[in-house]
Amino acid sequence: MNLLISDAMAQGAGGAAPAGGSFGFIGMMILMFGLMYFMLIRPQQKKQKEHQAMLTKLAAGDEVVTGGGILGRIIEVGDNFITLEIADNVRIKVQRYQVTSLVPKGTLKGA
Repeated sequence: MNLLISDAMAQGAGGAAPAGGSFGFIGMMILMFGLMYFMLIRPQQKKQKEHQAMLTKLAAGDEVVTGGGILGRIIEVGDNFITLEIADNVRIKVQRYQVTSLVPKGTLKGA
């Protein structure tokens, strides 16, 4: 048993660690973080800003689609809720941030 341990110690002590190895690792980590930022984080932040801008521009008469897939025309806009007319004399209140997209005017008539 002592014979195997001494061989293992001899192999580990024979070579020195390459110089600059830790700098290469740190550089690779910085490169990976930069890649993740430009591929995932930045586009998500841009999309979130566009959605927030769309929510602030909502007005009565706009036709929208909610997160649940409900298509309706905005009747009233409040701070946190909007009132949608989804059919003749059928109105519902939904949370403002649930609006996912604006659709072109006249889409509700064709649906």
